[in-house]
Amino acid sequence: MSLRPHCPAPTIPAQTEIVARAAFPHGNPYLLLRDRLGPLFDDAIFGDLYPALGQPAYAPWRLALVTLMQFREGLSDRQAADAVRARIDWKYLLALDLADPGFDHSVLCEFRARLLDHEAGERLLACVLDVAREAGFLKARGRQRTDSTHVLAAIRDLNRIELLAETLRAALNALAAIAPDWLRQVAEPDWHKRYDHRVEEGRLPPSGLRRDAYVAQVGTDGFRLLDAVAAPDAPAEAAALPAVALLRRVWNRHFDRTDDDPGSGAPLKVRLRAVQGRGHGDRIESPYDAEARFRAKSGTKWTGYMVHLTETCDASAPHLVLHADTTPANVHEAMRTEPIHAALAAKGLAPAEHLVDAAYVSAEHLVTAHERHGIDLIGPPRPVQNWQTQEKGAFLVTDFTVDWDRHCARCPEGRESRGWREYRDRTTGRPFIRASFSPTDCQPCLARARCTRSRSRRLALHPRDRHEAIATTRARLSTEAGQRLYAQRQGVEGTISQAVRAFGLRRARYRGLAKTGLQSLATAAAINLDRLAAWLADRPLAPTRTSRFAALATSP
Repeated sequence: MSLRPHCPAPTIPAQTEIVARAAFPHGNPYLLLRDRLGPLFDDAIFGDLYPALGQPAYAPWRLALVTLMQFREGLSDRQAADAVRARIDWKYLLALDLADPGFDHSVLCEFRARLLDHEAGERLLACVLDVAREAGFLKARGRQRTDSTHVLAAIRDLNRIELLAETLRAALNALAAIAPDWLRQVAEPDWHKRYDHRVEEGRLPPSGLRRDAYVAQVGTDGFRLLDAVAAPDAPAEAAALPAVALLRRVWNRHFDRTDDDPGSGAPLKVRLRAVQGRGHGDRIESPYDAEARFRAKSGTKWTGYMVHLTETCDASAPHLVLHADTTPANVHEAMRTEPIHAALAAKGLAPAEHLVDAAYVSAEHLVTAHERHGIDLIGPPRPVQNWQTQEKGAFLVTDFTVDWDRHCARCPEGRESRGWREYRDRTTGRPFIRASFSPTDCQPCLARARCTRSRSRRLALHPRDRHEAIATTRARLSTEAGQRLYAQRQGVEGTISQAVRAFGLRRARYRGLAKTGLQSLATAAAINLDRLAAWLADRPLAPTRTSRFAALATSP
């Protein structure tokens, strides 16, 4: 396929415009977007995705628009292609003749593949934001907010035994596709009985010796297949298969083999390793989506991904989604604060104020956001987990006065620390300061029960800039003005609800981190289309619903 760019973008055919105006006398979101904002995309944006020679491709600017409308309305590829042929409002936005036959639905899949191959999925969102910026709806250095939600991977949940058997079955299917004759010689007759069908289509042996024997047999079969792939007479492309590499990775995690020399002819002995929690380490959950991860958070358990949405929240402009950051589920929110800031700065959309919840805030984040990007990160720092924070009247770290010039801390009873040592945490490598008080001061102190249960109190302090940043943030959020400001963060919950309920963000359409990330970007751009259309039509935000019973309390 080659690209023949349209320059300028084609105008709307006269007959299409006449019919569209007659069909929608009171307006339509797609007609309004085209009239006020233009075509949104042009072919030059996607020029590097296509070769210079070959059969002319379908206009990519139209495919980009169809992709956004598809995600806005929750359509499949086939339904979206049918809408291009059948719907007048779509033809108006795409500047198509009424008799235009459209395209085969597989073209949408090919277009997404080009975006993924060139890592160009961000362009779907960037183009919409550029149009909004040119129209005056988007300005940098405003106020933004971020929150995350979980995305379910497009796979089945497997227990540990199902994971092992299904991983081996996936490797056998992949090898059968590229080296059927070789695999026919390697495979044992019993393998067809165990691995011809999906694991859930059969019934696993009951717990006990029979199940243990089944697991040992699966482990033995897997090691025999890996040994055969590593043999000199194996096809060269077999070892390079992702399914085989995944099988090796899963077996190394879940099994131990006791034979040191696979070629010695000694019986293969396999032992299943001790059970580890699903959230422990970087465990693969399915052979069909090796990047999906398990996580449990706030009572919710899922296998898949996390999506972090950042939107504007200025009062005088539509609230537009600026960034969609997709990660495996086991990546904590705190790991994404700096990447999100860097991405916003690269787009020229870094905020002046960024409202987030406690999961995104740390002393390091507060300082780094201000120094690198000039961002005022606003959110409650995570509390220190010790008994003093749980017991009423106990002395907290904030009750101590720190004299940074003299390298000492003063307790609420007026005694000063005797030790001051800088160190780094062994796990994270982050710098801390330990201020130690003398036992001769602490043991006779009348307030000792409120301060420490050891011989003396020891304070773990952040470096000065981080310590003061946390103190300033806590003081700010304790004021009425700070609470009103931070209350605006809650609005992003509505955006997440809209993305999940109206745009299908909860479930991944595709498998793999890259494809799920593209879905998140297309969904964010589709949300922006919907919000721009609402803003142009002067459609106000819907108020919070009040149940009829709740209304009785306020009615006369």
